[in-house]
Amino acid sequence: MELLPLDKPELIEVAAQWLAREENYKWLDFGDGAHGLTAVTLRIMAQRDLHVLRVFTPDDSDLPIGLVALSDIRRQWKMAGSLWAVLGRKRYGGYAVRAVSKLLTFGFGELGLEAVSAWTVDTNVASRRVLEQLAFRYVGRQRRRHWIDGRPYDRLLYDLLATEHREIPDPLIDRPGATPTAAPHPPSWTVAGPPLGAA
Repeated sequence: MELLPLDKPELIEVAAQWLAREENYKWLDFGDGAHGLTAVTLRIMAQRDLHVLRVFTPDDSDLPIGLVALSDIRRQWKMAGSLWAVLGRKRYGGYAVRAVSKLLTFGFGELGLEAVSAWTVDTNVASRRVLEQLAFRYVGRQRRRHWIDGRPYDRLLYDLLATEHREIPDPLIDRPGATPTAAPHPPSWTVAGPPLGAA
């Protein structure tokens, strides 16, 4: 698995296509009721220090399968106000947790963050599971804060401190006649510079 910076037009375009799908954007909120993001908006976000956006790939391919992001990064307060993810190719669902874990390692290690916040809609069980697998702590509920198809839903609030984070390791690769080793993953953040605000 690799986390790739959102710095190529083709990656920005595919991420914008994922975000344009109702099955994805209904769980997100980018302020003022905006759900999806255009390619232009993503390009601008990728260039600002407030966001770290990364496309992730599976272990055996360079095919983009999802997007993970830290948003509302405040380096002076050592925090990110939002973590979010979008799975572009649903059959690769198992990779989302590892991609978010690697992004958190980058945020806590390279950016020096001390805390990351996240939220999810109360009915989004898959996102709740991701946050719980990553040791995020439930810290509260915002009632009737998110709207989908004209109906109100609650948002569940979570946070994670740097001292609580443990990166999920890559799976072992079993090769006949060889000692199993962890899948290689170069630190993609050194190559270029990773919101489950509602995954």
